[in-house]
Amino acid sequence: MTQVYPPPQYCVFHPSVETNLRCNRCERPICTNCAVLTPTGYRCKECVRGQQKTFETAQTIDYPLAIMIALILGFLGSLIVPRLGFFTLFVAPLAGTLIAEAVRLVIRRRRSKRLFQMATAAAALGSLPSILVLLVSSGSLGGGFGLLPLVWQGVYTFMIAATVYYRLAGIRMRY
Repeated sequence: MTQVYPPPQYCVFHPSVETNLRCNRCERPICTNCAVLTPTGYRCKECVRGQQKTFETAQTIDYPLAIMIALILGFLGSLIVPRLGFFTLFVAPLAGTLIAEAVRLVIRRRRSKRLFQMATAAAALGSLPSILVLLVSSGSLGGGFGLLPLVWQGVYTFMIAATVYYRLAGIRMRY
């Protein structure tokens, strides 16, 4: 008795790679490089990408609203940083959380990766005028502030940007 083997199948995206794996959504043959493990099995990258787009619910009005809120709150927070000094390390994550939650409230919890990136950039840009003021005041124009306030302003900018993005993107930091 002879066994009959099915003909070899090749990956849809890599025609030279033989495979027995199929996408559990579209049933196309995929190689291990193209396979994405999901809770329900392996899927091709196209199916995963198509599924992720259904979760992007942001509307056009959300973008300018998120940018304005993040820009204004980032700037207001940067005004108190020169008075905080070392305590900026503790206050900046709280300020970033406050900015993210204000943005989330205004956009009514709608989601979009681009929206989160733009809100993060706006929060960082909002703190830049304070950095520029410190640069000018400690530069050749006098003032003698030194370098330390500039360092704390940079720490504030970095920490609020990171916190805003992680909070909006849904990544939870566990302490």
